[in-house]
Amino acid sequence: MVSVQTGSQVNATAETLFLVGQKPARIVAALCLSLFLAMMICVGGSATVNAQETKVLGARLGVYPDYTRFVIDLDRSVEFSYFLLPDPYRVIIDMPEIEWTAPPGKVTSGGGLISGLRYGLFKPGTFRVVLDVAEPALVSKIFTLPASDGKPHRLVVDLSPAKRDAFMAASRESMVAYSARSRNDTSATEQSADVAVESGRGGSEKPLIAIDAGHGGVDPGAIGVGGVYEKDLTLAAAREVEKVLTDSGRYRVLLTRDKDVFLKLRQRTEIARKNGADLFISLHADSIGNSKHRGASVYTLSENASDKEAAALASKENKADVIAGIDLSEENSLVQSILIDLAQRETMNLSATLAANMVTELGKSIELQRRTHRFAGFAVLKAPDIPSALFEMGYLSNATDAKLLQSPAHRRKVAEAILRAIDIYFEKHKF
Repeated sequence: MVSVQTGSQVNATAETLFLVGQKPARIVAALCLSLFLAMMICVGGSATVNAQETKVLGARLGVYPDYTRFVIDLDRSVEFSYFLLPDPYRVIIDMPEIEWTAPPGKVTSGGGLISGLRYGLFKPGTFRVVLDVAEPALVSKIFTLPASDGKPHRLVVDLSPAKRDAFMAASRESMVAYSARSRNDTSATEQSADVAVESGRGGSEKPLIAIDAGHGGVDPGAIGVGGVYEKDLTLAAAREVEKVLTDSGRYRVLLTRDKDVFLKLRQRTEIARKNGADLFISLHADSIGNSKHRGASVYTLSENASDKEAAALASKENKADVIAGIDLSEENSLVQSILIDLAQRETMNLSATLAANMVTELGKSIELQRRTHRFAGFAVLKAPDIPSALFEMGYLSNATDAKLLQSPAHRRKVAEAILRAIDIYFEKHKF
């Protein structure tokens, strides 16, 4: 049985580590049941002092013959908890909300058992680190070290190879503990309420447009040319659309998120429905292997994808919850049953009208793909009573598209085209 160690129990020479990685990637690791239960008794080793001000100073990775070590340097000690998920193998580490602005070094490229790293705000009050590994691995040690001899506070995780059966057993037990903790949390919708922002003057006499910035927090989305993150570009675009719509004086706008925080797919539509949104537009930017392919497209819901590329994109986007550390694919039974309702059919027809308007108006300002309006089973478009469209603004794998999406002038063109499309929609479908 491996015990949890803290500060004085660890030999300082074990801190001989080296840096690896630079591009944000995916990470995974693992932990054994006995260690997890011991950790739950003395979570993290020491109390957090003003956790929201805690800063990450850096991260590094050490690869040794029998284990791989991951270290986060902090300006103060933090509490932590963690659990394991399989397929793909992941170790999920949750901490109080912290500030991670320092470059993670080469850790994001992986090394040893670790194949990548993702991190970000998972929900208000919780910062999440996701480690991916290519094979089963257990956390043989996890501990904190206090600042000493010129070194900062450290959170240290040691990973050792393991058999799948051992990993699966540890995962099951860790998820039982995680579920018990989660029951004490507020509901998903209540958690999201802190990050949703409504703007625009006027009451219910003005239509409410929900603008959803795709991805966020621990889920960066696509990573494009120059290391640009989809989550950052979608948020910038959402804010510009919000400004243009509210400045028109004709609409109120609801941003599903106005900060870099993770939202589950179901939360995004719940936010829109809870606030009585009249339209829902989700903003994204894809990345593919062909760097020459560029242009925008608009998607609406259909269980039958219009082409293989649309099906592949929907499948990838629908895995956003898995990327963030929890697979919610089994929680869609209610949504799936709603899809057979006649009300959904009417909503899909209205969604198609909205999408057609967007294609027409966007085509006047930016480059579109040849097959511009496509259909696929995006989970984020499954609100049964809100006409919805998903706007892929371009390809971050294309240098031209990536540059344009970082341009305020280009974002303004996009926002003005969306405004015109919405105007046309409500001219035909009176509010």
